[in-house]
Amino acid sequence: MTSNTEGSPSPDKLKPRPRSVLEVNTLTAGDISASLKDGFSDFLARPVMSGFFGLFYAVFGILFVWCLVWLGKIWMIIPAAVGFPLVAPFAAAGLYEMSRRMQAGENFGWSEILTVMARQRNREMGWMAFVTLFIFWVWMYQVRLWLAIILQDASFSDFDGFLNVLFFTPQGWTFLAVGTCAGAFLSAVLFTVTVVAMPMLLDRETNFVTAMLTSIRAVAENPVVMLGWAAIISAAMLVSLVPAFLGLIVTLPVLGHTTWHLYRRAVPPAEEGSLKPES
Repeated sequence: MTSNTEGSPSPDKLKPRPRSVLEVNTLTAGDISASLKDGFSDFLARPVMSGFFGLFYAVFGILFVWCLVWLGKIWMIIPAAVGFPLVAPFAAAGLYEMSRRMQAGENFGWSEILTVMARQRNREMGWMAFVTLFIFWVWMYQVRLWLAIILQDASFSDFDGFLNVLFFTPQGWTFLAVGTCAGAFLSAVLFTVTVVAMPMLLDRETNFVTAMLTSIRAVAENPVVMLGWAAIISAAMLVSLVPAFLGLIVTLPVLGHTTWHLYRRAVPPAEEGSLKPES
């Protein structure tokens, strides 16, 4: 008689296979300084191409605000301008590729960079774009929610009226306080899941979940350094918005190139055996 268990897998084979986890390095303030230096050098090496990505991002921001004015959504201008930098990591994909090629000593032109960017729609980068845009949508929706709850009786006939309510009334101060806390939380979440994930997806073949988990781990193991880097990004991006978004022409490329170099310092190269089984 044939046993019912004949040919069935052994208990060892029924165990789930260990999931690979990417190692991350310990970072210091010196890594941020060195990455900023390398990022600025990359910008100076290709200022026209780097500036193009910054200009494209700035023009998109200007058109976005103009559409809000045209639609009469005056109250959305400030939250849109403040939340706009949330999508910067995705906009910097071309800058990551430029830094990758410069670091590898490869020659490249417009066609090589734009081709790599176009190919990302068929890779995991598309899912990260969805995550980024979803958090931006949540940002805009929560602003609307707090407006309805806190400033429900306020009237915004023009932009000056909105500013007057926002900065010179108790309800406006409450809205700013609550909105700032909510915005800081969303920004922290997006920064944590993208700071390493975006350049990592462009650099190697992996899935977006692994990339996000690696990004979270890099932040968790280097909280002070990553908090400092997040503060630098936030301050630089907000200052760049003041001159009608035009500061982004320089700021975005430098920050994008710097993020690439910080990622390379945070995550060991794939060829050095950066995968280890999870215990």
